[in-house]
Amino acid sequence: MLPGWADIRQSTGPIIRGSILGFLVGVLPGAGATIASFLSYGMEQKLSKHPERFGQGAIEGVAGPETANNASTGGAFVPMLSLGIPGSGTTAVLLGGFMLFGLHPGPGLFKEAPDVVWGLIASMYIGNVALAVLNIGFIPLMVLIMDRISPYIRVVVLILAIMGVYSFRNTTLDVVVMLSFAVLGIFLKRHEFPLAPIVLGLILGDRAEISLRQSMTISQNDLSIFYTHPISLVLLVSAVVLFFLPVLSKALGSMRESG
Repeated sequence: MLPGWADIRQSTGPIIRGSILGFLVGVLPGAGATIASFLSYGMEQKLSKHPERFGQGAIEGVAGPETANNASTGGAFVPMLSLGIPGSGTTAVLLGGFMLFGLHPGPGLFKEAPDVVWGLIASMYIGNVALAVLNIGFIPLMVLIMDRISPYIRVVVLILAIMGVYSFRNTTLDVVVMLSFAVLGIFLKRHEFPLAPIVLGLILGDRAEISLRQSMTISQNDLSIFYTHPISLVLLVSAVVLFFLPVLSKALGSMRESG
């Protein structure tokens, strides 16, 4: 029911890293808690001295992603309250609620309705405490339910996925596409491809394409707009470094073993 000292010691690092990572991911519009959890799990598996324990009940693989999941919720409020841009589906619903009451999120909201803003922030603290109490109290029930439904959950998820995809446009082609990507997902999982970048690409891919077209329109098809501005140059360099970082780290590891 409660973690021991060994569990707390093993979870401290993942909790700190998950808090920082989850908050930063939550600030990004459209990323959300799922991406934060995937990234945290992958990071903890890479940093662990025993990555083979992940998937077998390693507490670091639970503490890190769950912390990142919760931290991303707070991060999603940053773009919504400061810029009026929802950072997740939940904040998009809240943004609609604000507008119904005549409130326009942005820098002026902190002056126009400080009671609403700080009340919303205070509710996050109350919600976390309530969530902890409910989760601890209902752990036996959750474990009992998962033990009973675990043999059938894959079938239920498959049926719901097919029904959801078919009801979108009422075409069997969408179902075929979904099943094709399911086979692709099995292939990627068996060959240990990281899933977080794929999920992030699916979520942000169309937005990135729209932003690219807007940038090219503004610059009149001049590609120099991407490396003459400091912000875009830093982002491009960071993307290139992160893209080649796994290859470089693996090469350095091989050189150390051979040396």
